[in-house]
Amino acid sequence: MTTIEQREQTSAGRMKVHTVEGGGGLRLHVREWGKPAGPPILFIHGWSQNHLCWAKQYDSALADEFRLVAYDLRGHGMSQAPLEPEHYTDGRLWADDVTAIADQLELDRPVLVGWSYGAFVICDYVRLRGQDRIAAINFVEGVVKLGESSFGTLIGPGFLDHFADATADDLPTNIRAMRSFVRTCLTTPLPDDELETAMCWNVVVPAAIRAHLGARELDFDDVLRSLKVPLLVTHGRADSVVLPAMAEHVLANCPTAEAAWYEGVGHVPHLEAPERFNHELADLTRRVHA
Repeated sequence: MTTIEQREQTSAGRMKVHTVEGGGGLRLHVREWGKPAGPPILFIHGWSQNHLCWAKQYDSALADEFRLVAYDLRGHGMSQAPLEPEHYTDGRLWADDVTAIADQLELDRPVLVGWSYGAFVICDYVRLRGQDRIAAINFVEGVVKLGESSFGTLIGPGFLDHFADATADDLPTNIRAMRSFVRTCLTTPLPDDELETAMCWNVVVPAAIRAHLGARELDFDDVLRSLKVPLLVTHGRADSVVLPAMAEHVLANCPTAEAAWYEGVGHVPHLEAPERFNHELADLTRRVHA
């Protein structure tokens, strides 16, 4: 693992940048902020995103109390991005990525926060590595099923209507799809600079990699039923990407799950309602590390 320490203009102060060798030797881009000795929180972003989506968390009062770590998923952001499908369709690789980051950064019982597709990564990890080394989980618009049976019932038109163009072998088509997709995720418009940044982090992910992630057939009900650590289910009532029915499914199948419903919020509660989101995440982390 290599580490670079640098300053950036955030309330979190000094930032560290790590390169971690993940599953299959793939290089992962990892950043951390906050209190080095604080309880750790590992943020895992979603499909076609990167660590920048957590800016309203790492540039907040959370950094005064907690050790905040976020990484770019394989194929995303500044992590290595091979185009072959085998780098994205094996759950063991996703689990190995989380394991490598936790091991190499010495994260002691982190709270895992997974936005959207990030919940799949957490479930891959729990299924294959267990839950003894984590303190809690926060699903943020989290998905636990992927396949024909979930389309239209648990996964909504906000995703389905954009997938074909977002994975097409044509850059103008990709850009058009991702411009529309980002806006579909929101019920409250972001400031222009934040919206433009979100467009950029979406578009830099190769279309083929977006397609490989969507090609998996996934069902993690067994993981939900086996969970013993607390699970906070954060979900916007107005989400058309991952429907509220997905959160209801998680709550019905996981004995440790509790709900945090966001009225009038879409697919990004951590961006649309960051103060409430950060407060609830801090409460969860304090509780499990008391």
